[in-house]
Amino acid sequence: MAHLGFERRSFLALTGASVSAPAFAQPARARTLRFMPQAALAVLDPIFNPTTIVTTHAYCVFDTLYGADRALRPHPQMAQGHQVSADGLTWTITLRPGLRFHDGEPVRGRDCVASIRRWAVRDGFGQVLMRAVAELSAPDDNTILFRLNRPFPALPDALAKPGASPCFMMPERFAATPPDRALGPDAMIGSGPWRFLPAEYNAGSRAAYARNEAYVPRDEPAEAASGGKRVHFDRLELVWIPDGGTAAAALRTGEIDWIEYPLPDLVPVLDRDRGTRTQIYDPNGFLGFIRFNHLHPPFNDVRVRRAIRDVVVQPDFMTAVALPQDWQPCHAMFPCGLPGATEFPAAPRGEAAMQRARDALREAGYNGEPIIHINPSDFPAVTQQGRVTVDLMRRLGVNIQAVESDWASIIARRANRAPPAQGGWNLHNTNGPAATIANPAVSWAIRMNGAQAWAGWPTDDAVEAQVEAWTLAADAEAQAAAFQRLQALLWEAVPIAPTGLFRLRTAFRSDLTGVLQAPNPMLWNLRRG
Repeated sequence: MAHLGFERRSFLALTGASVSAPAFAQPARARTLRFMPQAALAVLDPIFNPTTIVTTHAYCVFDTLYGADRALRPHPQMAQGHQVSADGLTWTITLRPGLRFHDGEPVRGRDCVASIRRWAVRDGFGQVLMRAVAELSAPDDNTILFRLNRPFPALPDALAKPGASPCFMMPERFAATPPDRALGPDAMIGSGPWRFLPAEYNAGSRAAYARNEAYVPRDEPAEAASGGKRVHFDRLELVWIPDGGTAAAALRTGEIDWIEYPLPDLVPVLDRDRGTRTQIYDPNGFLGFIRFNHLHPPFNDVRVRRAIRDVVVQPDFMTAVALPQDWQPCHAMFPCGLPGATEFPAAPRGEAAMQRARDALREAGYNGEPIIHINPSDFPAVTQQGRVTVDLMRRLGVNIQAVESDWASIIARRANRAPPAQGGWNLHNTNGPAATIANPAVSWAIRMNGAQAWAGWPTDDAVEAQVEAWTLAADAEAQAAAFQRLQALLWEAVPIAPTGLFRLRTAFRSDLTGVLQAPNPMLWNLRRG
């Protein structure tokens, strides 16, 4: 296949060629943290749009009842703790004293109940939890009460879910908003360590926050989304720079402090610079994959999905986004290396596999109709893999139409269920942080519950029954068996086609300390050395 390398301008930006970095205001430099996220922040509501960039923003503004550490173990966060009845059917969660929203109002139990209900409508784990709930109430301002119709020992795990729609607490008046209606800037009032500054928000370009002076962090050390969220800066700015080379140049000159994802070909340059350093973003990595739209031909035919899965040459995808030492093949539905994940034997690749894919397309009735591949132009970890997919489709003889646009526009089109010719889509590339797709409860990528599923909307009753079996398993042995059966079903149903497991690097100024490893950037625990 043709080499699909990184952008030439990224190299020029670091080798003295004339590439101007944007100028940022310098007053109070030492007290301001400037962060360049993986994509533009164009939406603010983490329940309406649970993408990584929106979740990063939301972790600044909101807080959660429980927080997950690096091993995904839940710990009390806003919760002081909980009590469980002997039969496992009643959970009583007590709030920490002194919690207040940014407008000065106390955090009350009824705020949390409304927030949980709004979250659970959209989130897969929340949906499973609420099927076990007979009653959810707030007996008083400091208490949240779950009465269950069956034991649900993973309740803290659900409330501590670290990514792809964490259960953020917000005031009841905002949590009462239907989850299919996005909250705007004036509703960004939480109890988290940073206060959102709506007057300074420029959608898709810049967001600003002030330190929440009233925030009382927990005593425990910070670890991923758990522990004490201590803020040592007065101000935070999320600044979007579309060109990766320009962003790296701004990091080297000190105009920004941290880039979430530097372009992989720039990592060695940043490692050699005394003023910058890199580290693995999340040791658990990211599973890359192709997502099919199951509503429309030809990918509503499982024969086609299986054939595409079996012509994916994972090294082609991985070398487009990661350094040689930072990726591995992963023929699995869950991230390889995590407990219980099954890796399936890779089918032989080559011209015979390509011909089988062409035959599957023909047998499914494909006759050269345009196939729409949507791809962000400003999200390197996805952009390059998408271009590899387009190249693969062309070699299969597919009439592929590559639609590239900014990330916000792609997210909007991805939500469109209309036929591809009427504004919808057929397939796209993305990736999932391992922590957000680690098991059947949290993974949005494998659910096949039709209209409630993540965009692509696959339906498979056998898969959904096995997800329920895993969730309700009586013991670890039964759960492990259910997990193995589920993975075998998923491999045949093909909700996604894996492209490999990779670890991204994050880059920051050498004098910035306390950068946490997690599935999301955690914008606390940071100091300027």
